[in-house]
Amino acid sequence: MVLMLVLLLPTVGMAQDSRDHNFQVAKNLEIFNAIYRNLDMMYVDTLNADEVIGTGVNAMLRSLDPYTVYYPESEVKDLKMMITGKYAGIGALIRYNAKLKRVVIDEPYANTPAADAGLKKGDIILSIDDSITVNKDVAYVSSHLRGDAGTTFALKILRPSTGKTLTKKITRRPIQMPVIPYYGVMEGNIGYINLNSFTEGCSKDMRRAFVELREQGISGLLLDLRGNGGGSLDEAVHIVNMFVPKNITLVTTKGKLVRANREYKTTKEPIDTEMPIVVLVNGETASSSEITAGSLQDLDRAVVLGTRTYGKGLVQTPLELPYNANLKITTSKYYIPSGRCIQAINYKHSRGGYTEHIADSLTKVFHTSCGREVRDGGGIKPDVEIQPDSLPNIAFYLGSTGRDTTEVMFEYVLDYINSHPTIAPAGEFDLTDSDYEEFKQRVIKSGFTYDPETEKALNSLKKLATFEGYYEGAKAEFDALEAKLKHDIGRDLDRNKEVLKNLMRADIVAAYYFQAGAIENSLPTDKQLKEAIALLRNTERYKSILGKPAK
Repeated sequence: MVLMLVLLLPTVGMAQDSRDHNFQVAKNLEIFNAIYRNLDMMYVDTLNADEVIGTGVNAMLRSLDPYTVYYPESEVKDLKMMITGKYAGIGALIRYNAKLKRVVIDEPYANTPAADAGLKKGDIILSIDDSITVNKDVAYVSSHLRGDAGTTFALKILRPSTGKTLTKKITRRPIQMPVIPYYGVMEGNIGYINLNSFTEGCSKDMRRAFVELREQGISGLLLDLRGNGGGSLDEAVHIVNMFVPKNITLVTTKGKLVRANREYKTTKEPIDTEMPIVVLVNGETASSSEITAGSLQDLDRAVVLGTRTYGKGLVQTPLELPYNANLKITTSKYYIPSGRCIQAINYKHSRGGYTEHIADSLTKVFHTSCGREVRDGGGIKPDVEIQPDSLPNIAFYLGSTGRDTTEVMFEYVLDYINSHPTIAPAGEFDLTDSDYEEFKQRVIKSGFTYDPETEKALNSLKKLATFEGYYEGAKAEFDALEAKLKHDIGRDLDRNKEVLKNLMRADIVAAYYFQAGAIENSLPTDKQLKEAIALLRNTERYKSILGKPAK
């Protein structure tokens, strides 16, 4: 009888907890409904139900993780685009020009309606059919450029290079964002593939690119997942399956519902299990990208190089709602081959991804196939950590679009393009010293200014020293330091010459050779890429990082 009581107590407690939970849910839903009914009946102004209820729904979701998102009917197309990578439009990046107070064409994609219509970087968008675009933001213009495939509209533009107003008849087409904008053979016979998303079907593109590179005789592969925010879990599994044997469990998902608990295994014979691979990652490598990098790391099939990844170990499922709305809801966590979950420990909405640095003592140790230690606690920690070159403050301000004077770099790039009908091949193009000197003088004459962080820090230190009574005694030292840190645009432009040239070079090359050309041009100055190539060419170091295969 005593034993029976011990066994029944948890059941009674669980039933009580379930009743309490259900009561709390019913109570709060009734309160919410009562609040809205009374607002709608008594509030001084007429309520917009979509806006008020939508705000309530979004506030509720903000108490959860950043990936559970409500899509009303008007925004469901954005969800579909995120999943498939496809949309119907013209196929071009646009940007807001603060000086013109207009949205302009920034970069047409290759083989799209924008490219076919002859749109160029810098074209000022004046109107879309009857919609005037003056003082309209990027979101407004983008929503009008998109539409149903097959529909035609009139796009009126002003081309700064000629001063002419042109009207283009453009028919919207389904646009597939390029998932592999560039791949090729690098120095030392190393293959390089830039994969920028995990949309439906990307594994087929990846397979074709790798097979083509292998036929060219590459001896190693660089898989670039930097900036890849992820996408389809199935596609990640298919890509890893290219390099590891059949019937290996890569991902296990665990959630509240039984149907959320799944195992994802490799189902096909691999293409290549021997070729050395280095996977490039950074803080924007997330979700399916982390599954790919983490699985190859856990199975000791590749060396991961770069900086710690984002830390997204949650799986979302689209859920259809009434009236054609949708809810992308987090239904499970995923675990990679070593058994670890790479989700950041604190993943409420206010924290986002890997925003905390947890001491190793607070994380759990797992092991790769060869017995190497790996840990959970947020993101994939690279086997070889290489920090990229940081972007100097002046480059950030010159490249931003918030103020009139920050358009000077954009205007220089446009003038360069307009005065050069052709340029050298993408991989060879560079700006000369005289080109850069011309740009430098333009910046100085434009009156460009920016906020140097060293001056801010010095002023804060002076205030603190004054408050604590140390300033007068150290005034001479403060004055000397202030003189050395004095704002000098010309000096700053000289000091950051190579970085600024790289930024402008990428913009210029994209205008002639599209996104693929811009990537190809940037590779020779890529610090992390150079380290990865050196690692693949050093067979002994590569093997020592992965360890010897377990017996």
